[in-house]
Amino acid sequence: MWHIAKREIYDNLNSLRFALTTILLLGLMLINAIVHLQEHPVRMQKYHDAVTESLNRLRSRTNLYNIAQGGPGYLYKKPSSLHFCADGGEEFLADNIHGGFYAWATDGLAGFWQLDYMPATLNSKNIRPDTIKIDWGFVIGYVLSLIAILFTFDSISGEREHGTLRLTLANSIPRHTVLIGKFLGALVSISVPFTLAILMNLLVISTSSEVQLGPGAWSRLGIIFSVAILYLCLFLALGLLVSSRVRQSAASLVILLLMWVTFVVFMPSTVASIASGFSASMTYDQFDQRARQLVNELRGEYDTRLEGTREDAAKKMELAGEYVIKDVTERERLSQEYLTQQHAQIQLARSVTRISPVVLVQHLLEVFAGTGFERHQQFVENVQRYAREYRGFVSDMDRADPDSLHIIGTYEGMSKKPISPESIPTFEDTLSLSRDFNAAAIDLLLLMLFFVVFLSGAFLAFVRVEI
Repeated sequence: MWHIAKREIYDNLNSLRFALTTILLLGLMLINAIVHLQEHPVRMQKYHDAVTESLNRLRSRTNLYNIAQGGPGYLYKKPSSLHFCADGGEEFLADNIHGGFYAWATDGLAGFWQLDYMPATLNSKNIRPDTIKIDWGFVIGYVLSLIAILFTFDSISGEREHGTLRLTLANSIPRHTVLIGKFLGALVSISVPFTLAILMNLLVISTSSEVQLGPGAWSRLGIIFSVAILYLCLFLALGLLVSSRVRQSAASLVILLLMWVTFVVFMPSTVASIASGFSASMTYDQFDQRARQLVNELRGEYDTRLEGTREDAAKKMELAGEYVIKDVTERERLSQEYLTQQHAQIQLARSVTRISPVVLVQHLLEVFAGTGFERHQQFVENVQRYAREYRGFVSDMDRADPDSLHIIGTYEGMSKKPISPESIPTFEDTLSLSRDFNAAAIDLLLLMLFFVVFLSGAFLAFVRVEI
């Protein structure tokens, strides 16, 4: 097995395709590193400026009523330091969630801070960006898979054409030994320039003071590299499968290229487009109409009940507080429903396109790089968790004041004690590797399943091949 593998490696190292592969991968990875070093500092500076402005606005409020009414303002998604691994269509996803309050057109009553989700504009009919991004996802998903095909299309059929396969098997060498030897030879031949290109990429990025890669980032990079090798193995197995079934190398190459175009280029967009047609989400006009109807119903109900409390200031205050909180709850419920429908439509399209290996590896790279749709969902969860913490802080501060009437929603009914700006909870957008593994579990299993099926098929085809 090792003799066959070493012979394959030697032949590949002395071939033109190995030299072109090395130059291509190094060139793409260097371009990727240079672009990231130019864009990431700008992205981070924009994020820090926006967060600082939002925090200054929040800490300028020392009155509990104003803290509850104005809220923390805009909450921003932290850019990933591994953006160069997977772009994830970040330009189609909101980088912030803002909240605000709405003044009621009745009785001079003002609402409270509530989450207002920016709609996700990710194109569910085309899960990839409209323009090519030279990130690791592109290099691995498209370039590496094509290289694997070019290294294996003639592994079996080429030797059959030249008659060398018959001589090899005449030495009583088990066929599975020959197949595994050729697989390992191709794997090493491609892994060497690929690993060299990745190391060059990381060397350029890590030596810059503008990009900080912590221990967590290096762990994620190790996982991403492992996913890339598994994906490479999948296409090597596919190449050996077709090469075992076809006698002519030219026919093997044509079939593999057609399969590559189908599974990697054509299928993801087409299947996602079909799937999205079966799951239409609420349009923005429908959402806006329902929001207006909801507000009108609440205002009408409030005005009706207000007629009986005109002379009772205490009951009027309690009623006002009740409807302010009800307004926040109902608006957020509708906004959450709108967001959930959008996410469900995108998730359906992504789930259906899992029949394409390139989609699987794209999802995995996005998850572990901290970009894309899964990252967006995690950001939304972080915001919702913080919103509950923020409102809990307001309630706790009010309950701690014995002089307060404890009627959240009105200025007169809440605590008047000054609040220290340092005590106000601030939003922190974090990533969880354990959650990312849970999100990536199905894609990892499917990628492994593809590899096992293709390799098993290659073994069965090679065992039955006639020399």
